[in-house]
Amino acid sequence: MDLRQITDTYTVAPQLEPGDMAVLAEQGVTTVICNRPDAENPAPLQAAAMQAAAEAAGIAFVFNPVVGGQLTMDNVEEQRDAIDAAEGPVVAYCASGNRSTIVWALGMAGEMPTTEIIARGEKWGYQLEWLRPQIEALAARNG
Repeated sequence: MDLRQITDTYTVAPQLEPGDMAVLAEQGVTTVICNRPDAENPAPLQAAAMQAAAEAAGIAFVFNPVVGGQLTMDNVEEQRDAIDAAEGPVVAYCASGNRSTIVWALGMAGEMPTTEIIARGEKWGYQLEWLRPQIEALAARNG
């Protein structure tokens, strides 16, 4: 398990496995968000199997699949809502952690400076500079 802490309460990771859920629960994680569509995974790693493992470990599970190149505002809002509703630390995963970082970054527009949002992703190798115009536009829209 390769965890990459973006904020004090939000961490991203490449693909998790069902066995990781007990470890995450021991670390205090209360919510896991899956941003990987089922079509990308074999059955043992699809959302239903991951949700069963998460819930068995006492972790809330949110399935918010982000299809590469087809990110929607619904994805952004669902991610933000799941983070806001979490009662503790959140781990979001996809194939590499990149989509989980992008959807977080867009959801944080207006909540922290754009430069800081970008820097938090880039610390882990997620190149977000290309998102600057979208983050700033969302920040302006969000007031």
